[in-house]
Amino acid sequence: MNLPLRSIPPLHALAAFEAAARLGGFAPAADELCVTASAVSHRIRQLEAQLGLQLFERTPAGVRLTSAGRRYLESVREAFEMLAHGSGAMAAERERLRVSLPPTFARQLLMPRLPEFLRRHPEVEITLNVVVPLVNLSAEAADVEVRWGDGHYPGRAVRSLFEDELVVLASPAYASTHTIRTPTDLARVELLRAELLPWRTWFGAIGDPQPEPERGSVLNDLGMLLEVAASGLGVALCTRRIAAAWLEAGRLVPVLPQSPRSPLGYWALTGIGAGRPTAEAFIDWLVESL
Repeated sequence: MNLPLRSIPPLHALAAFEAAARLGGFAPAADELCVTASAVSHRIRQLEAQLGLQLFERTPAGVRLTSAGRRYLESVREAFEMLAHGSGAMAAERERLRVSLPPTFARQLLMPRLPEFLRRHPEVEITLNVVVPLVNLSAEAADVEVRWGDGHYPGRAVRSLFEDELVVLASPAYASTHTIRTPTDLARVELLRAELLPWRTWFGAIGDPQPEPERGSVLNDLGMLLEVAASGLGVALCTRRIAAAWLEAGRLVPVLPQSPRSPLGYWALTGIGAGRPTAEAFIDWLVESL
């Protein structure tokens, strides 16, 4: 039989009763609950009045449980144990969201923002799988995949995370010692190359299609590319959003004015059909926060 809500004693009164019984007095119970002894006494009198039972015998030497109080204490402790068990079960059922993403995206864009998502969604636990990306290559199975590519992923639900532009970058020291005023000047400097973002992408975007240069160091991670450029070892091509931290710190500077829209970018992928609400909420948050 379900009890009406008004017949259930207040939780603070039950806590005061349990603490006083366990600790042997109102004063130690008050210390544990961070209230006054008179507050504990008042809560227990309210409980006794609601139950129609005397739970404690009050004597000059202190208080002790009555027989009714001892029986009631068993019920209260059983109820508290059930609440604790239920809370633990709920915590164990927190939803896990598996996300795979490229390392530079993870370091530069996601990690500074992730605490905000977890504050908004305390019921979610995230497993991040950082993978070295290749253009349009699928990662391990995940609820949400962040991929670098052109957005063409047959059989997947796809959302663009943001638009970006291409920038040609070098360290201030390298820019000051090399003349780079037009695209043709790039033929005379050290070009740092990334498999993820070929130089032909930038040349094609500015209307000057050229084959991919065959000289210069090749890196398979955009973060490494930018670090090498910031060390003064050559000129790099990257997107402005990914390079933002290096630009803001003054470690890299644009060396050419042309900054066309990037045909490649970051995309969030899920399975087609009714996706998990948590995965959709994560992607919505990504689009909103980036």
